[in-house]
Amino acid sequence: MKIKQFSIILLLIICTGNARAQFGKNCELRQVKINLINPGLEYEMALGTNTTLDIKAGIQVALDPLLPDVYGEFGVFPAIAGQYRYYYNFEKRQRKRKQIYGNSANYAAPAVAVFFPGSRTIANENVSGAFGYAGLVTGLQRSYDSGFNFSVDVGAAYYEGQFEGGIYPVANLSIGFIISEKRWCVGR
Repeated sequence: MKIKQFSIILLLIICTGNARAQFGKNCELRQVKINLINPGLEYEMALGTNTTLDIKAGIQVALDPLLPDVYGEFGVFPAIAGQYRYYYNFEKRQRKRKQIYGNSANYAAPAVAVFFPGSRTIANENVSGAFGYAGLVTGLQRSYDSGFNFSVDVGAAYYEGQFEGGIYPVANLSIGFIISEKRWCVGR
């Protein structure tokens, strides 16, 4: 898969979500978050009762599949990432009288990301160009009345770019604050 195809897939997910958007009883309608760990902005909008589209743009720590030892050193690159999250334990959290504000629940999601590293020198060769991945992750998100928010997810994805594609792990950590929200949540 080429980087252009990743961008098209991400665009299709966004357009499909907007075309089929419906108000749910569990998910926040929309929320904008600032990520402090990977500096950037994140936008999450409800698509259904337990589903959201989460889009991030900012600076991210990532594997660089062009390096000879992929796991030996991480890169820090500008990136755009998206997830179609299915939250599967809202009802269980509500039964236990736990808060679900800010989509505080566990989720599974197909995930895509495109990284824009610019030019760099690897093995005495100047390389440039974007690369990306598409895969599956599972994780959790918690939000608090103060606006503090964190999420963490792990999974695996197929990476593609100016190298031979392959399957590598994915791990995302987001710590920050909700700066804008449109609430539609029961069980607060």
